[in-house]
This record gives sequence, structure tokens and C-alpha cells, in this order.
Amino acid sequence: MPKIGKIACLKITEGKSKNWQEDVRKVMKVSIIVSTFARERSNDVLRCISSILNQTIVPDEILLVLDPVDELIEFYSNIVPNDVRIVKSRGFGLSNARNTGIECAKGDIIAFIDDDAWADRRWLENILRNYKDMRVWGVGGKIIPVFDGKRPRWLPEELDWIVGCTYKSMPESKAEVRNPIGANMSFRKEAFEVAGLFKTEVGRYGKKLLGGEETEFSMRLKRLKPDVKILYDPNAMVYHRVPESRMKLRYALKRAYYEGYSKAVLAREYPLSGEYSYLSYLIKESLPRRIKNIFLLDSFLEFAGLVAVISVVAVGNFVGRISLW
Repeated sequence: MPKIGKIACLKITEGKSKNWQEDVRKVMKVSIIVSTFARERSNDVLRCISSILNQTIVPDEILLVLDPVDELIEFYSNIVPNDVRIVKSRGFGLSNARNTGIECAKGDIIAFIDDDAWADRRWLENILRNYKDMRVWGVGGKIIPVFDGKRPRWLPEELDWIVGCTYKSMPESKAEVRNPIGANMSFRKEAFEVAGLFKTEVGRYGKKLLGGEETEFSMRLKRLKPDVKILYDPNAMVYHRVPESRMKLRYALKRAYYEGYSKAVLAREYPLSGEYSYLSYLIKESLPRRIKNIFLLDSFLEFAGLVAVISVVAVGNFVGRISLW
């Protein structure tokens, strides 16, 4: 089984940037956590790892966390670079994998990237710049969808959260936010020491499209440490593959249902003002814009997509609230 080796920084020839990067490496160690559950995702996993190894600032360690299946562990042990430390998750599901990675990580900063995403070369550098401010305890970045085929005509940018990406209505420049999106996020390790780990009951589990663990964690952290900042920095970019299976309306509606259900779980403990602001944006700006051009096919399809998704989110939320009584 591969063990983490000493990863040398890439040689940088960018003047002042070099000194800054060397200073960063002296004061903070960085761990990157990638997790996967299937052999079929191996090409994506290898591309993701390659993008991490080719950063302008290479992390101190890369952890590949795998579901506790011996065959899966053996398979990836034979194909990943020796610079990658393979970790057996303590349970199934995304939250369990992330939590196991956190417990094993040695870094002061722990960053997460999805197995089917790959990082811009300056991704980690741009994340770490924000941690020069000691009040910053979390940083997320922009997630750009890359469709295997053409973007579905019914899928407007406002709904890109369905495919795990940055969506229209999010900030266009660096800003303080409630929570990052899980495919591209990082936290100080101290944040997990203060607030605990991700809740497994609200995390993704195989094809069960629950979510919101990063939202719940961020809100819990802010409740315990109100003065800390969580930032969104669009310069810290990753690209997220969208396979054809996620480009179908059926998948979008399933994802929308579980999004509503997950938010019902969160609403038991936390106010969801961000969701209401987003809904208000859709109703006051996005839908009227399409209605103005409803006789154009693209506008009609996007309008229909928005209405369908909003409706199914509402159904999922209602079912979630009823089941939790």
C-alpha cells in the first residue's frame, strides 16, 4: 500500500511569488483529501491527483480515502502515485470518508476536492493566500462545470448547484459566505477540533443524493466561533466533470428532491436565510427574465427547468419536515 512520501515543491520562477510561497510552507502544512467509492471512477481520480501534484504550491500530503472494501483498496493501491497516502474509511458514504481523512491528516490546512474534479494550477496557492488572515477559518472556491456533452438547454446557470458547481447568484468576487461548496473547500484543522466533524446523516451516501454536511458544519462552526470568517474566493478554481448521467432531467429532479429533504433536516437546528434569499432571487429575477422571452425556445426550456426544480425541492422539503415530526 502506498505511503505518503516527501513531496518537493515545484520550482517556481515568478519573482516575488516565490518568496511568498516559501514563507507559506514554513508556517502551515497542507493536506488534500480526495475520496472515492468506485473503480469506475479511476480515470477521474488519477486526473484529480495529477492536477494536485502540478500545483504551484504542492501540498505536504495527499490522502485518497476509500470505502472499506478490500478489492477497492487493492485496486487503487496499484495505480495511484507513491506520493498519495491511501486511507481506509471507517464507514461508507462521503461524510465518513471526509471525517476519516480529517482524523488522519497532518496539515494545518485541510482542503477537499471531489474525485471527478481537477484543480486549476494556482488553486491551492489562491486558497492559502486567504489564510494569511488569522480570522479566516474556511475558504471555498469557484467550481466550473465541464459537461461531457452539451449543456442541457433546460439547465440555466442558476441551477448549477444540481451538478455540484458554482451557480448564478453567488458572489462574483471574493466575499464572506455562510459555507463553501464541498467539491472545492478548505478549513483550518483547528475548525474541526473546535466544532467536531461532518455529520454523517446529512452527507452523500452512494446514489442517495443527500447533502448539506458542509453547510451544517460551517453553521455549527460559526455558532461556536462567531468572529471567524469563511470566504469564497473565485480565483481558487476547480473544474468539475458532469457526465451524461447527470445531464438528464430525471437526475436533476432526484437531486432537487434530496436537496429539499436535506434542508428540512438542517432547518431543525439552523435558520436558512441563505436559501430564502436564493429563492427570492429566482422568483424576482430569474423567472421574470425567462417569462419576458417565453416564446423563445431556450427561455421556455429554462423557465420549465426552474419551475420543475423549485417545485420538487418544495416537495422534498415538505416530506422531510413531515418525516421528522
